[in-house]
Amino acid sequence: MENFEYNTARSPLVLKEYGRSVQQLAEYIASRPTKEERTALSYVLIGLMKQLNPSVKENSDTPQRIWDHLHHMAGYKLDIDGPFPPPQPGELFQKPQKMPYNSHNITYRHYGKNVELMIEKAVKLEDPEEKKAAAIAIFKLMRTFYAAWNKENTEDEVIVAQLRELSQNQLDVDLQSFRNDYAERENRYKPQNTNYSHNNKRKKDKRRK
Repeated sequence: MENFEYNTARSPLVLKEYGRSVQQLAEYIASRPTKEERTALSYVLIGLMKQLNPSVKENSDTPQRIWDHLHHMAGYKLDIDGPFPPPQPGELFQKPQKMPYNSHNITYRHYGKNVELMIEKAVKLEDPEEKKAAAIAIFKLMRTFYAAWNKENTEDEVIVAQLRELSQNQLDVDLQSFRNDYAERENRYKPQNTNYSHNNKRKKDKRRK
């Protein structure tokens, strides 16, 4: 009866992207008696690993990473003169530490810290006209962020109140003047279709004749 070797009876596959044959070669190289032979065979195997896994070429840290993989598959028992120091067991696949989220004590998170910084600078303006223009510009930006956060409706009165709060009542926006200016600009740049309609009517009359 023919003997079969099942995967369950083999040693665990360390890195699946290289396959079992490469892992067995790594273990074989680690068992060779001389350092010179182990080093020479390691360079040959590294070249094979690059061909078997072309995706490793996409990363800037590829050379050292491949050598680290070789040491890992050899069980960290590979004593060679390699181009990089051998990694320590456990550090190769160590998860990065979580970076704490820094909220910077933001009053309204949907506006972000940059809006508060802009308000701080606008408050320090000495020229009244510049301060007024800065308040309107910040108000418009806050409207954009508010609309992205609350898509149902944008309440200008609420945004102005929050602008006053963040600026400690040093910045304000006259909503009525703002709306009047906005409506005036809309009418100014609204395309006039009177001539177009008149000329179009004359062309239709000519066709009827």
